[in-house]
Amino acid sequence: MAQSLAKIYLHIIFATKYRRKLIDKEVKDGLYRYIQGILKNMVCPAIIINGTADHVHILCLLSRNVSVSDLLEEIKRSSSKWIKTQGTKYHNFYWQNGYGAFSVSESLVDRVKRYVERQEEHHARKSLQEEYLALLEKYGVEYDERYLWE
Repeated sequence: MAQSLAKIYLHIIFATKYRRKLIDKEVKDGLYRYIQGILKNMVCPAIIINGTADHVHILCLLSRNVSVSDLLEEIKRSSSKWIKTQGTKYHNFYWQNGYGAFSVSESLVDRVKRYVERQEEHHARKSLQEEYLALLEKYGVEYDERYLWE
């Protein structure tokens, strides 16, 4: 094949350090726009970004020239620096070290998009920990729970 082509959808989840509820209404929209800009610059266009006060969900396309780990490193590094400029109450803002990244079939993109859109509603019934463990089980990801929440 002379041309390299790919269309890989990713559902990404990551949390604030210690799952502190720091993503409040004052910075939420700006943070999501900033992350959207990072994704655009890395040629990984966002389909939707949403979350709650302690974590973020991203549905995006993955560029064939970017690794998942490099993408997450840049999102978390740059957005953490940005949010710290938004006021003194954010000076101690950090993302948790890990993340979850899950492939999404083209046929399920709309369903995942709706799921991400409804995060506030969803988390009125289910905690981040419950949600994340369910996704790990659904995708058959092996994990050691001792290290999931550090």
